[in-house]
Amino acid sequence: MVSTPSKITTITTNSGLQYLPKLGGSIKESSPNQELLPLTAKVNNLDHLEIGGWDVPGLVEKFGSPLYIVDEYTLRTACRQYREALKQYYPGESLVLYASKAWNSLAICALCGSEGLGIDVVSGGELYTALQAGVKSEKIYFHGNNKSVAELNLAIETDCIIVVDNWLELETLAALKKEQKEQLQNPTKIMIRLTPGIECHTHEYIRTGHLDSKFGFDPNQLNDVFAFISKQELLSFIGIHAHIGSQIFEIQPHQDLADVMVDAITTASVHNLSIKEINIGGGLGIRYTEADDPPSIETWVQKVSTAMVDACQSKQLPLPKLLCEPGRSIIGPACVTAYTVGSQKQIPEIRTYISVDGGMSDNPRPITYQSVYRAVVANKLSEPSTETVTIAGKHCESGDVLIKNANLPVTQPGDCLVVMTTGAYNYSMASNYNRVPRPAAVLVGNNEVNVILQRETYQDLLNQDILPERITMGVQ
Repeated sequence: MVSTPSKITTITTNSGLQYLPKLGGSIKESSPNQELLPLTAKVNNLDHLEIGGWDVPGLVEKFGSPLYIVDEYTLRTACRQYREALKQYYPGESLVLYASKAWNSLAICALCGSEGLGIDVVSGGELYTALQAGVKSEKIYFHGNNKSVAELNLAIETDCIIVVDNWLELETLAALKKEQKEQLQNPTKIMIRLTPGIECHTHEYIRTGHLDSKFGFDPNQLNDVFAFISKQELLSFIGIHAHIGSQIFEIQPHQDLADVMVDAITTASVHNLSIKEINIGGGLGIRYTEADDPPSIETWVQKVSTAMVDACQSKQLPLPKLLCEPGRSIIGPACVTAYTVGSQKQIPEIRTYISVDGGMSDNPRPITYQSVYRAVVANKLSEPSTETVTIAGKHCESGDVLIKNANLPVTQPGDCLVVMTTGAYNYSMASNYNRVPRPAAVLVGNNEVNVILQRETYQDLLNQDILPERITMGVQ
């Protein structure tokens, strides 16, 4: 049972100021995934939250709410830290791939591409978007456990790298290449995804002989897989891939993964196949709450690079090209979502609800995964937190709650409430539940504000609808 506001007046924490990142440090000193707000966040002379040099309540006034606000500096900093750390700690060739399922759009793909990153895609739509954003096909890696024939054909035609997940896909791909041999003579580059027997999500770490996962070939199948590939002259095998989880705070699982991956090199060599690339996946966690303490980007890269070097040296093998594919830790901390506060409901001795003009349609993670977020009132950052409230969404669903037991200052209808670290899997999983249009997104940086996603309109909701004439004629 939550106390009513009158019983918690002893709370004096400044709700917004405590979350501001440590400003003034160098890029090397500030790892975005360890901050609750974007690196450029500060309080301005209006006592408002400012991101990228722009007043957040002012952005809401101009562009409406809910509003995704992406800080370009924070996103670019994360990209650079991954890229530069790999150059520093891994003596061989390397490439960072942005796992775009976290947020795939033209602007985000183009930004990551401009920082020298490749793009990890998991559908034909994500592949098409990355290509339209100008990312070179040789830096696009196509994942997925059930790619359609149409998606495989698109991947073949555009010459991206296909990460093969299972026997059906491998055999289908080989058949498609034979059918197109006269038209497309260049071999298609492929990697093989294996299930490494390691699984890690936040603080859970499981290592088994046969991991229960829908993704990847079982390690015991690799001999047969490599034997099949060795006979396919139209498939160019370049390496292996594995992914062990997401929102990971522990480094040991990735160090163990290096040994598993290097063992596969020996297996491939039996079939005269050379593993030129090893992709260790992503999964580095970010700070959603004060209790979260993920390792920095640099620390993560240093540990996995060292583990890969040690594993290769133990087998006296040359270093392969090392790939990693972070998503959440690149885009997650770079974005906040701004809402407008609406109605309130007080239930004495139970709780107080504060409703905002969005919810599960723009952030489905709390209702789907019970994910926890933090919020600030962007137009009164220095006011003390004197209320414990539940922040509810506007949807017709009792479970549409963004944050339970949030400590906030006294709010009024029209206040600007900002939920932090909403870049990962918020827009990408957004829906039109209750026929609510999806929010706009703006990019702040370089003294500019650019709309990167237009706010949907009611007409947009009808664009794919078809109303048969016979039904129209029957409307009374």
